[in-house]
Amino acid sequence: MALNAGTEPRSHLVKNSTAVKPGLDSDESAPPPRPARRRRLAQRWGALVWVAPALVMYGVFVLYPLGQSVQFSFYEWDGIGPATPAGLNNWRAIFTEPELLGSVVHAFVLIFFYTVLPVGLGLVAASLIRELRVGTFNTTARVVLFIPQVLPPVAAGIAWTWMFSTDGLVNQSLRAVGLDSATRAWLGDFTFALPAVGIIGFWLSFGFCTVLLLSGIGKIDPSLYEAARLDGAGRVAEFFAVTLPGLRGEIAVCATIGTIAALASFDVVQIATQGGPGYQTMVPGVEIYRLTFLEQQVGQASALAVFLAALVLLVIWPIQRLGRHE
Repeated sequence: MALNAGTEPRSHLVKNSTAVKPGLDSDESAPPPRPARRRRLAQRWGALVWVAPALVMYGVFVLYPLGQSVQFSFYEWDGIGPATPAGLNNWRAIFTEPELLGSVVHAFVLIFFYTVLPVGLGLVAASLIRELRVGTFNTTARVVLFIPQVLPPVAAGIAWTWMFSTDGLVNQSLRAVGLDSATRAWLGDFTFALPAVGIIGFWLSFGFCTVLLLSGIGKIDPSLYEAARLDGAGRVAEFFAVTLPGLRGEIAVCATIGTIAALASFDVVQIATQGGPGYQTMVPGVEIYRLTFLEQQVGQASALAVFLAALVLLVIWPIQRLGRHE
């Protein structure tokens, strides 16, 4: 009786210990409780409900028109009557007709004025403003440089059209310093019309790039500059070793915005030259407008518009990759 009484508790403990282990293993591998799964599912559907209006608007006003443009690019259509299939003729014309191909080339020329010059000179201006270290001057410089971003591009185009006119400020300044032979109708000159339009784009982009780069310089750790000076680096070496690498993200933003503005430029060119003289300042945006509303070639305009959208994505993609690369 004593032996039985002593063994019963021991066997009871063994049974309990063996019963606990499978329970622990099953808890670790068991799926989460139903309330937690339902909660996560409700959160996902809730997020979808909040995003749904934006997705609907994006689909209606972006994806659907884009699909329609792709469809129209394979047809000849005047926008009113019946459309007739054109195959790849509209796309082939982009690379064979001088007017269409020239408009794309002009857009790439404008990249130099909208992107390369503003970023390059913006880096120099931001570095000089940083070296001055005068609070009042820095604030005033930021305000003055950012003014072009407040003005609408149409207003800037009108103002610069007056300044580039025969009796405008540019020619008056040249006459004042004795350069009468250099005066001309800048926006009507076959050689200088496109650079004149590019100067307007540079004026619009320079302030934004400088202010953005200046703010980026303020985020660079000052200890990096101190370390560079201790290593004997001068101002130029300090710029290339510390400032330029530290502004990789800001440079990518400036280059992205400037490149898109150059390739998709419309308002400044339309106000200043309307693509003239001849086709010397014609860009894809103005050409699409002209083909659609003046010549009723909706199919050709759609092909050029889709090509322009693809071109913008193709040019922007490596810029974004370089901006994110460490």
